[in-house]
Amino acid sequence: MVSDRPQKIRTQRGSSVVATQDATTGTKIPFAERLTCTIAEACAATGLGRTKLYELIGAGDIATTTVGRRRLVLVRSLQCLLDPNTSNASSV
Repeated sequence: MVSDRPQKIRTQRGSSVVATQDATTGTKIPFAERLTCTIAEACAATGLGRTKLYELIGAGDIATTTVGRRRLVLVRSLQCLLDPNTSNASSV
């Protein structure tokens, strides 16, 4: 039986990263193509803990934005952090 639900990627602590569904077209957006993600999703995607992630945010190595009280991580900055061939995340 095929499900329409997005497939979840489980990590050691039980958090998961899923492809988000586009509200206008109903298609799934792969994680790498998303603009932002939550702190929990960034931890799951990188394998880093929350404390280390916040240290990197504080040091300016990972770019974030705040919407209301919610902090969102720019996915591009995670990609720049993990890919040594790109420039730093502050230029995002």
